[in-house]
Amino acid sequence: MSGRELGVLPARVGAHDADEARAVLAETGAVVLTGLPVTADALAVAAAHLYGGRLRQLFPIRERASRDGGPVHLHADSFDQVVDIGGVPSRRRDPDEDAVLVQCARPAPTGGDSFVLDAYRYVDTCPDRELVDFLTGVDVDLYGEWAGLRGLPATPRVGRHVEHTRTGRRIVRRTDGAVPLHRDPAAEHVTAMLDRFQRAVHALEPDLPRVRLEEGEILAVDNYRCWHGRDPHTGDRAVRILTLRTDAAR
Repeated sequence: MSGRELGVLPARVGAHDADEARAVLAETGAVVLTGLPVTADALAVAAAHLYGGRLRQLFPIRERASRDGGPVHLHADSFDQVVDIGGVPSRRRDPDEDAVLVQCARPAPTGGDSFVLDAYRYVDTCPDRELVDFLTGVDVDLYGEWAGLRGLPATPRVGRHVEHTRTGRRIVRRTDGAVPLHRDPAAEHVTAMLDRFQRAVHALEPDLPRVRLEEGEILAVDNYRCWHGRDPHTGDRAVRILTLRTDAAR
């Protein structure tokens, strides 16, 4: 099993060709949308084209700018964050976001290419069956590593890396925030398996196919099925990120 076998090279499709874009996304787990302006509004338009009446919740668009940035390793977007705005609880991120759209607002002069891995295929073909048993059978605190962050609920978010929604849709998580449950008697083993998982995933990254997003292009990813990341870069780079929930989310 290699990154080349597990990688996804997203096809480019015009954003207004909604049927084709949806077909590619359903088949491969990722698609690059072209032909939209370099504006934050374009992310909402892209989401509407891709998901239409299946949209249930859009979360605030996040802008990320970096200079001479390091690598972003393979991950699935998810977080559990609720903030108080004028006395009203407001959810800004959700553990069960099932789609992510990344718009290139400013490409880096060098580097910063994106890569995508089919996590379903990874779990199904991984030769390390002990690791697969851990991912499918052991509860962890998904965001415990970030427990001191304001806005993160004090109650641990308990889950497994591989789960299913009530309608049978599979979720394969990948987060750097996972830690053993509080006072878990198997904490030492869980920590070792989390480290093993991270090292195994990082080792796949060099052989994954790369896609360089041009200004205005939007990488749309099935967040339950695929993990994504990017290479280090020199110079300035900026992206906008929109995560959302559809009617197929957990």
